[in-house]
Amino acid sequence: MLDSYFKLTENKTTVKREVIAGVTTFLTMAYIIFVNPAILADAGMDRDAVFVATCLAAVIGTLIMGLLANYPVAQAPGMGLNAFFAYTVVLGMGVPWQTALGAVFISGVLFFILSILPVREWLINSIPRTLKVAIAGGIGFFLAIIGLKNAGIIVAHPATLVTVGSLTEPTVIIAVLAFGLMVGLTHHRIPGAIMISILAATLVGVLFKITPAPGLMSLPPSLAPTFMQMDIMAALELGLLIVVFTFLLTDLFDTAGTLVGVTQGTGMLDEKGRLPRLKRALMADSTATVAGAAMGTSTTTSYIESLAGVEAGGRTGLTAVVVALLFLLCLFFAPLAGAIPAYATAPALVFVACIMARNLMDIDWKDITEYVPAIVTVLAMPLTFSIATGIGFGFISYAAIKMFSGKFRDLTIPVIIIAVLFLFKFVVG
Repeated sequence: MLDSYFKLTENKTTVKREVIAGVTTFLTMAYIIFVNPAILADAGMDRDAVFVATCLAAVIGTLIMGLLANYPVAQAPGMGLNAFFAYTVVLGMGVPWQTALGAVFISGVLFFILSILPVREWLINSIPRTLKVAIAGGIGFFLAIIGLKNAGIIVAHPATLVTVGSLTEPTVIIAVLAFGLMVGLTHHRIPGAIMISILAATLVGVLFKITPAPGLMSLPPSLAPTFMQMDIMAALELGLLIVVFTFLLTDLFDTAGTLVGVTQGTGMLDEKGRLPRLKRALMADSTATVAGAAMGTSTTTSYIESLAGVEAGGRTGLTAVVVALLFLLCLFFAPLAGAIPAYATAPALVFVACIMARNLMDIDWKDITEYVPAIVTVLAMPLTFSIATGIGFGFISYAAIKMFSGKFRDLTIPVIIIAVLFLFKFVVG
């Protein structure tokens, strides 16, 4: 039955190989069950409820991806998008988290509509690769500054805005050592390097009585504090349309880029380099985002960590189904997830930032009209503490520089429209 449904023989794989690939993918991305609740708790959301929502959103999205699209790609609330939700929209703009969830819900619905329309590929292909790469890199730097702040390595300063913190603090030392452990384990291709390091940092904190000893297992906490709490009507206000658009745009590029990145070189692409069943894959992502918002978490997206499972031999949706089942089991580890301290998750933010920053090498560094808008985008996100502002500066600078340089052919209709919308937003407020 499994062979027939997932076409295992056709994809030259076996049940055993798919299970191993699923476990490998899960271990590389399971850190999200610790990190996502910690980030959204900063926005005032119930940490235990967010933990449940995180697990369930991952289960729903990954199951649909495996069963409907038959791809070995796992999903969960996205890094960067959760930081945008908490630190830019809720804390920065003063938007209630219920309204922010409403914006996520609307963006998921719009994403679903785009998924079934033929314009989806036109829209994705119309955005220059430079801006896609810069957005990913900029989000990485945004995560980095949050991670460094949470670890206590950088602190606020009235004269210089930021400065170095007390590097002799035990929590800072633990965070630095955990970051080094992540890099070392990843270098040796140890699955679950991030999760292992987070747990190791927590254990060290417990041993030195910096952190109370956590529980391990229990029945899943209540989802009630966040379930169906999104305020859709408030999110439809004119001033929040840019927030909805940012959620949509970032998720669209993130998912498309991840799908291509994971499947490239595996024989999953057709002869023209296109991804079969792309509509189903995008529908899985958008459906998970809608469901996740209803349960109480930020945007759900495809994880590039799925590449670890593909490298382990995963070729079909059975890999994704295994990942989904493991996320379902995580519901019983809420006491452990709730006890993970900030200094243990902070290194993960910086580490993920380093991974995302690798995208910057794909910028055309020989063309000043390409790399200048990219740098503007990357610098604006952490320095304005806003992913949306960084994206806006990127599109505006790209359009303006291309016009001043006489390279009108490089401008597409979506780029011009997005640049004008952001310019209007910045001018009018």
